[in-house]
Amino acid sequence: MTEKSEWAVPRLSDKVAADLWLPGEILDVRARAREFADDVLRPAAHGLNCTAETREGFRHDIFKAIAAAGLYKVPYGLDVGGLGLEFPVLATLTVMEELAYYSPGVASAMFDGQAILVGKTLDIAGGATREKWLPGIVRGDYVAAFATSEPEASTDLSIASLKTVAEPADGGWRINGRKRWITNSVAAERVLLLCRTGDAMTTFFVDMKDPGVTVSDPDLKMGNHPQLTADIRFDGVFVADQDVIGGVGAGLRTALGGLALGRMGIGAAGVGMAQRALDVAAAYSSQRLVYGRPIAAFQHWQFRFAEHALAIETARSLYQKAGTNFDRGGPSEPLAAMSKIKGSEIAVDVARDAIQACGGYGFAREIKGAEWLWPLESIYRDAKIGEIYEGANEVQKWLIARHLLGRSITG
Repeated sequence: MTEKSEWAVPRLSDKVAADLWLPGEILDVRARAREFADDVLRPAAHGLNCTAETREGFRHDIFKAIAAAGLYKVPYGLDVGGLGLEFPVLATLTVMEELAYYSPGVASAMFDGQAILVGKTLDIAGGATREKWLPGIVRGDYVAAFATSEPEASTDLSIASLKTVAEPADGGWRINGRKRWITNSVAAERVLLLCRTGDAMTTFFVDMKDPGVTVSDPDLKMGNHPQLTADIRFDGVFVADQDVIGGVGAGLRTALGGLALGRMGIGAAGVGMAQRALDVAAAYSSQRLVYGRPIAAFQHWQFRFAEHALAIETARSLYQKAGTNFDRGGPSEPLAAMSKIKGSEIAVDVARDAIQACGGYGFAREIKGAEWLWPLESIYRDAKIGEIYEGANEVQKWLIARHLLGRSITG
């Protein structure tokens, strides 16, 4: 018997969205990423999205497949083995949308966490550390993690709240503290770590094999199951001076640069989830008869689907604009915040309505007698975290207001 996979439905974005203004290199990247998602992620999506977290649950096979497909080359220059694109951030966000269409947890952990938060932070920071470690990210040689959040510090990354401390030692630093919600920590070989150093903050690239590093079992979460998060404890961990990223005291600026790109990535992932939910709901409601008519023949659902198509295209345009602006050297924070808010909100809204339109087929994780596996239940679970992580949406609205009204008013 052939193993069931998720339902392959027409992509409505091909009907109503227009990538006409996008550079040819971005269209090529989208085609490559979509082929990978269709061939590799769709058959595995149900297992990825519906299997609870375990310490051994990191999907190294998917990680290696992403590397083999050349997707880790997309964000970077030729000098480190990348594609050397003119618009690397826009291309990277496009990959995020395509991966999240089938598995937002894979997109968040293995692409956002690996290629954006860690890889682009190393890329932007430059220097010898970039030359040493970034080619391995591009090749997929090792798994990496990005650690800023702590039990008492996440959105508020201030000196007062940060408790992980690095103190000078001969030839380097000794680190003590605890980080929380750290993606890929159970599988990572290196971690990009934000620490307090005196009255400033510094980012280090830490060896996870150091005997002073302890990783807890992964958190059991509502959704995003392929994104394994866990606490990391540091007890006297030594880091050499050469593994300081961006300079001593420049840690917050270094970390925030990666987080701004990560927020764009969350917006792009939200677009992917929302598009998948809309595609499935439209296909089902066009076939399922109620009182002798297709569900989609009722004006209520026609209007709701039209409204969601409008919102998805708005969110897609926002992340594309944010990425293009960054690639051209423009200010990134306001558009990054806007793209995260809109993308994460529509993922929740569209998934909720898609489940309603599909009834029991939307609510069920698996219908044993059905031909296909149904993704809407997992999309709804996975979507919620987008409004929370990498800077809660309420904070993103405050950041936008700060640009509109000024710090003297907003604080």
